Amino acid sequence: MIQLFKVYYRRLLLAAGEALIVWFSFVLAAGVASWLSEVGWPEPRPLPKHDALLNLKILAVTGVILLFSHFFDRYDSSSLGTKWDSLVPLLRALGSVALALALVALIYRLRSGLGIGIPGGFELSEALILTLILTLTLLGWRGACSWLVRHPFLRERVYVLGTGERAQRLVNGLRERSDLGIDVVGWTGNLAGELTRDSAASHLLGVMNDTGVHRVIVAMPNRRGTLPVWELLEMRQAGVKIEEATSWLEKIYGKIEVEDLNPSWLIFADGFQFDPVFRKVRRMLSFLLAFLGLVLSLPLFLFAWVAVKVFSPGPAFYKQKRVGRSGKVFDCYKFRTMRQDAEADTGATWATDDDPRITRVGKFLRLSRLDEIPQLWCVLRGDMHFVGPRPERPEFVEWLSKEIPYYRVRHMVRPGITGWAQVKYKYGNTLDDAREKLQYDLFYLKNASLTLDLWIMFQTVKIVLLGRGAQ
Repeated sequence: MIQLFKVYYRRLLLAAGEALIVWFSFVLAAGVASWLSEVGWPEPRPLPKHDALLNLKILAVTGVILLFSHFFDRYDSSSLGTKWDSLVPLLRALGSVALALALVALIYRLRSGLGIGIPGGFELSEALILTLILTLTLLGWRGACSWLVRHPFLRERVYVLGTGERAQRLVNGLRERSDLGIDVVGWTGNLAGELTRDSAASHLLGVMNDTGVHRVIVAMPNRRGTLPVWELLEMRQAGVKIEEATSWLEKIYGKIEVEDLNPSWLIFADGFQFDPVFRKVRRMLSFLLAFLGLVLSLPLFLFAWVAVKVFSPGPAFYKQKRVGRSGKVFDCYKFRTMRQDAEADTGATWATDDDPRITRVGKFLRLSRLDEIPQLWCVLRGDMHFVGPRPERPEFVEWLSKEIPYYRVRHMVRPGITGWAQVKYKYGNTLDDAREKLQYDLFYLKNASLTLDLWIMFQTVKIVLLGRGAQ
């Protein structure tokens, strides 16, 4: 099973394991600090009682560590199979945690010196010992995880049945993602000469007899006359799993490729379900988040409004037609980031890198994402959700629907302020970019869930803080 509750379960296991390690390290650090104080370093200090206050302290430290770990991409499970790639993010996260703990301990010491008591304060010696123990335990935990995913006993032997660019991309992805626990023991792309049904069957059975195969992934663009049907049926009866490449490319890259995608796959594949209860819960959460966001962002809202009015002639807000759920057109509002007559001569066009139409204050608003704040009103009205495919203009939808297969499928749900395509791909302003983002949107539509929505919002916060992907 690759996913649990529509979220990659390996990331959940990594986070859960680290949470347990932090709890253990905290208790151990408190015990070591108490023992050292008994022998005279740095000062006598009793062993802390395991009460509600200590549990709250452990919970706070755990939350800080998990946030820093997420911030530095330590829960990217694709690095599990490597020995050193995850070391630098780990050291960055631990360094940030050490600075945060030291700062808290210093504030506690200063306030205690001034006679201002802080219940359950954090000692500097305890912070130092905790950091040292965390470094050792987290390094050991990650080392154990990396060893497990690379252990031959826990890995599946896979044969890729297919040739061409798509099959090659599948083979490369499986070999790069060692965390998936898969070894590619053969594929028909290694065959010399023209591919026929007999040559494909002979090569497949030869690899199976030599190395043993747990799974066959079919990646043939044209299967008529070349697919060894009877051999695959016999292998399936023998316990070998036979699967289609589309599902595995989805698992590896987090998107559904539209090239060579059969309409029947969209119909019969798991997912793409939005029952009434799920829709109502998403709508309620989006409304509450939008209302809360408008209230909390009011100072930033006023700042952006004043900045646009002062430094750029024209209205502060920009209204634009966008396509929503079921093709319904609605008015989308943003802070104006371009000059007032930006499309007077060109008509509807995408913004480009270093677009001369973008004002100086508009560039800052785009980089900080402050121009998106008025879209919260669209969420309140029900035209948009917090998470979903980004709404596109009607002119572009008409053009892209002719050029890209299945483009209108993205209109199954309300569009969103942020989405899976936004956190996985850069800002796009070409036909190829639109095709790539559609593939991420299809992945979201297939795997939509509240947990995936929360993960996307969590990723969006990190992207905004780091200034990634702005345009």
